[in-house]
Order: sequence, then structure tokens, then C-alpha cells
Amino acid sequence: MGTPEDADLNAMAGAGYVLGIDIGTTSVKVCVFNPQNNEIVAQIGKDTQSNVPSDQGIDGNKQDVPKIISALNTCVAKLQKNLLQHITKIGICGQMHGVLFWNQGKAWERIEKDNNLVRYDVVQEEVSALYTWQDSRCDPAFLATLPVPQSHLRVYTGFGAATIFWMAKNKPEKLKRYNCSGTIQDFAVAMLCNLPKPIMSDQLAASWGFFDCVNHRWNEEILQETNFPTSLLPEIKLSGEIAGHLADNWHSIPKGTPIGIGLGDLQCSVLSTIETQKDAVLNVSTSAQIAFVAEDYKPHSGPPTVNTVDYIPYFKNKYLAVAASLNGGNSLATFVKMVQQWTMTLGFSVPQSKVWEKVISLGLEESSVSELRISPTCLGERHAPNVTASVTNINIGNLDMGKVFRALCNGLVVNLHSMMPRDVLQKANITRIVGNGSGLSRNKVLQNEVLSLYKLPLVFTTGGDAAKGAAMAMNLSTVSL
Repeated sequence: MGTPEDADLNAMAGAGYVLGIDIGTTSVKVCVFNPQNNEIVAQIGKDTQSNVPSDQGIDGNKQDVPKIISALNTCVAKLQKNLLQHITKIGICGQMHGVLFWNQGKAWERIEKDNNLVRYDVVQEEVSALYTWQDSRCDPAFLATLPVPQSHLRVYTGFGAATIFWMAKNKPEKLKRYNCSGTIQDFAVAMLCNLPKPIMSDQLAASWGFFDCVNHRWNEEILQETNFPTSLLPEIKLSGEIAGHLADNWHSIPKGTPIGIGLGDLQCSVLSTIETQKDAVLNVSTSAQIAFVAEDYKPHSGPPTVNTVDYIPYFKNKYLAVAASLNGGNSLATFVKMVQQWTMTLGFSVPQSKVWEKVISLGLEESSVSELRISPTCLGERHAPNVTASVTNINIGNLDMGKVFRALCNGLVVNLHSMMPRDVLQKANITRIVGNGSGLSRNKVLQNEVLSLYKLPLVFTTGGDAAKGAAMAMNLSTVSL
């Protein structure tokens, strides 16, 4: 998206812009948002390429924090200075559930540039890796040893509290090296504001587990009884509140600019997408989620029950009903990567982009309809961690690439529909599904399967961007929820 000319910038500068930041699983995205007309003025993204090998013998998923923050710095620095100088607020969201550890006062350093501008670099030795939501070190046997939360939400592997429990039991020496913890967006907020202690929103606290949404507090008594290091837990504030103010002139953004508390990328994506309360949002990116605003839901203090639909904090004391699948674009990408690797084994080099283009084209053909059935749950599901992927109804006539890819897309939607069926949407008076995420917007085969199974209109709006939602959350007083 382009940037206005300087004359237009000067004319619009009086109202001020909001910088929206989304620190996702695979990329960082930033945008400059004009709250006067609800439009994005400029935006840019960058892949973080931050995945790092997990510890030997441990089924984990970790990312390199310096690479993530470097990508954030790069994105902001590439925005036009005239825009950055007129930023009056900053909203930050990102991937949920994950956890990293750091030492306050040592974890980052300010690097002065020309004209007293500052960027922040991470001090590698004072920051742990980011243990992401895809981390699977907490198997069902380990989770069964944890206390029952005082919360309406269950705790799964990849959740921050579960990971800390695992670390406290298996690698206590690592935890002793740090005095703070939070999500990656909490770290970014603490860094930019130079906070003495990290602050976390109720959205992200709920995504960690052992958080009582009724009373807005950690289950500290329960955690202390099990030797959980509660001193690492961040302070809690409500979503939409200000965490602090920018400590320096950051890439031309003025010192003292208010920064919002870190938010969940799903909540921000929904905020920027829905146009009425009758909209459900279907997101397919790395994972997949379908969600809608549950108008009258009130949480309880537990104990939690097993359910494929969770109710997570949204904004203004409302909750999202969400079915969150671990299997989304990652499953489709696994298939595409497999096809590419097979061609390389046979002595040919085919870019993944060409494989994507071909399988989608073949999957749209009428001849791709078959009885082949694929359950693409390679990563299991939180409510069924031991489930694996499977292929059934194979015969000699349904193994061509188009039929396989179409069956794969069908299986992805069938899996999501099993978690949140159409009748759940009907009972909530949902009249259409708003789609977002590159895994859905670029895949017509997947879109057709959504239409076939949910039998509701599927539309794509100009929203759907979590970075935009993070910016909008800074102006909630003017946003209809």
C-alpha cells in the first residue's frame, strides 16, 4: 500500500496517526493507521526467519528473539519519516500463548543513530528463546500432573504457564538466570517503554493459563503450592489500557508516545474484520481459527471442562467464542513442501510458489472431486493431543494431485467444522463468515470447501489485519465493538 504525498501528510497530521504492530509466528507486520477515516496509510511486513533447533530429545518449538526484534526495527525504519513523526499512539499485538524470559535492565540496549534517533537491540545473553504456542514438550502425562486451574479455560501444551511448569521441573537452572517473563509482544512493550516490570493484558494472561478471568488475577495461591516461580509473572492490566510511554525517539517516533499493553493477534484481527455482530471470522494463516463475539457470555472461575470452543477475553468485557485448530496453513504448507522435496529427489527443481499455483489450479477442476478423505491433523489438537493425520478411501483412481489437494482442503475445513459446527453459528445469529489470513485468501479451493460445509456467505473485507486491529484498539472509544 502506498504512502500519501507530503502535502497530504501535512494536511492530515493534525489528527495524528497510530502505529499498529503485529509480531506474528512467522513475520512482523506494521502499519500506520489514520483513526479519522479508519484507513491504513502505509504498511510493511518482514519474515522473521527466527525458528531455532530445539533441545535434543525435546519436542519443542523455539524462536530467536533478537531476529524478531531486528525484523521489527527494520519494518518501522522503512516507513516514511514524515509519517513516523506524526505517530501519536502505538498499539502492539502478536502471537499468543508463548513465553520468553529476560533480565530487566540488561535485556536490551539503545543504539543511537543520526539526529538522536534510537533503535533497540536485544542482548542475547540476557534473553531466552521464545517458546512458542507450537511447543509440544508438555505431553498429556505431564499436563495431568499440574493442578486444576481456577479458571474457565484449560491449560494446554504451548501455553506459557505450562511451559514454565515444565522448565521449573526439568531445567530449573535456566529459570534462575532470569527475573522477568512474558509473551514476545510483552517484551517489545517493556523494551520500548523501559518498564521496571512487564505488564500483560488479560487477553494474553488467559492465553497462558492459570488466570481467573472473573477476578482478573493469576491463580497465585494454587501456583505457589506447587513451587511455580510466581515472581516471574507479569503485572495484569485490562486490554486497551496504556502500558507506558516511548522511552526514546524511536525511528523518528517522538519520545513519550503512549504505548498500549500487548494484545492477542486473534482479538485484534477480529476487531479489524467484523462489521456487525452477525459476522463470524475465519482465519487461516499458520494455524486456523473461527470466532465470533459472544454477546452475553459470562466466565466462571472453574474448574474448566474439555470443549472444542473456548471463550477468551476480547475488549470492553466481552468474550470471543473461538475454535482454534493447530492445523491450518501449516498443514497445507507441509504438503506443498513434500511435493517440492519429491520433485527434487527425482532430479527437478520446482519453486514452492509454482507448486502452490499448480495444486490450487488442479484442485479447482471438477474432476478433482473424489471419495478420498484426508484428516490433516499432523499437529494433533489441544482437545485431542494424541490424534494424528490419516488418509482413507484410497483407490487407484483418486491419487492424482488435484484430488489429493482438494481432499486435503476439505479435511482442514471438516476438522474445523467438527470443533465449531454450523449450528453453533446459527444459534448465535451469525449470517456470514468474513475470511482473512493468506492461507484462505489465496486459496480458492479452501474457500469453496468453507462455502460447501458452512453454507453461509464467505466474504473478504478490507480489514482482517491484526496490526490494524492493534492500532484500532488504541482508539476503542471511537470503535464500535
